Amino acid sequence: MKVIVNQKEIKLIDANHFFIKLKGFMFKKNINTCLRFKTGLIHTMFMKEFIDIIMTTKDNKVLYIFKNVPKNKIILKRHIYYTYEFPGNFIEEPIIKFEVIN
Repeated sequence: MKVIVNQKEIKLIDANHFFIKLKGFMFKKNINTCLRFKTGLIHTMFMKEFIDIIMTTKDNKVLYIFKNVPKNKIILKRHIYYTYEFPGNFIEEPIIKFEVIN
């Protein structure tokens, strides 16, 4: 699976197993993939790098964008179905194209 944001493409990992959800990008350096969670609540505790975040509806309509989120932050938004975590500085606004390809 992969995600396309504007003209950039990145490998997508679906966080659908307990240990993937638990660990996420914690303690990881040189992030080069995107993680997708089914939640509107995430945190950046124990992160080594900044991340970009996109929160969407079930049909991937972008509702929220957070750029360069530092460690030790909590983000909670209602009515979110998917949360995508990207490497820092990956997202360039405005988002013209956001597509998930299986």
